[in-house]
Amino acid sequence: MLSRVAEHIYWLARYIERVEDTARLVSVNANLLLDLPRGIAPGWKPLIDITGANALFEEHYQDYGERHVVRFLLADQRHGGSIMSALAAARENCRTIRDIVPREAWEQLNGLYLFASEELQHGSTKTGRHRYLRELIASAQGLNGLLDGTMLHDQGYEFLRLGRHLERADMTSRIADVRSATLLPDAEELRPFDTIQWVSVLKSLTAYQMYRRSEQIRVQRAPVLRFIFQHASFPRAVRYCMEAVRSGLEHLPRHESALRVLGRLARSLDSAELQRLSHAELHDFVDELQAGIGDLHQEIAATWFLPPPELPQEQSANQTV
Repeated sequence: MLSRVAEHIYWLARYIERVEDTARLVSVNANLLLDLPRGIAPGWKPLIDITGANALFEEHYQDYGERHVVRFLLADQRHGGSIMSALAAARENCRTIRDIVPREAWEQLNGLYLFASEELQHGSTKTGRHRYLRELIASAQGLNGLLDGTMLHDQGYEFLRLGRHLERADMTSRIADVRSATLLPDAEELRPFDTIQWVSVLKSLTAYQMYRRSEQIRVQRAPVLRFIFQHASFPRAVRYCMEAVRSGLEHLPRHESALRVLGRLARSLDSAELQRLSHAELHDFVDELQAGIGDLHQEIAATWFLPPPELPQEQSANQTV
């Protein structure tokens, strides 16, 4: 398989996953704010913290109000993680490999892009946001299902799996990190609100029902962290994503270096005693985990993708990690 084709498939998967995760984040945060009393609700800034784009946001917006944050995450073309930027990038990657992916996937992605563009103004309002985001999430999931069910499960498909699960693992760790830091003090009178926020963490990952089914205990910090980081059977848990990446790597040639990086990452994840970590220690652990995910991405790029062209910075068209 050509390096450029592998890279386009990999990034196509990452951007589709990014669209779904960002839409879900905005949707769940809006519902969370309705459940919490004024003065306790964390507001909208944590969503920007999750993306790690605070510097870019503060360069263009005056405050972390709802209108600005929602616009930044949904529509701002200057932000590579916004839904419209991710959709445009997914569309461009898919356009260049239309003979590799099923025609129906290209058509569905085009339809999703047109819907997101045409309904953006309505979707940015409080009244239209829920339907807009729900449609984006359902369409992204449908697109993933279409690719899984109709694409040849050859080496190209393995790059699709790598991109999707690395992006998913990265987003899961970011949500856990920021949401944990903003959760309430461990005071008995605030315990009901603490539970509401941990429920929001699970709902951000569509994990609430599966958590209840798997753990069969009430929502608490320690089991939630264990579930979303270390569960081997939940598809959005970091451990599950790492295993999917390992399986994908083993079907590719020259995988030794990438597997070594992944092995270190998996051992660190398995040995972590998350229930014992304070907020600060959890933040450090997630920092190391995300650095490991970044190292794995770099190893994959170095092994299978073409080196980036040597262009002036303003002309560079590198993909956005």
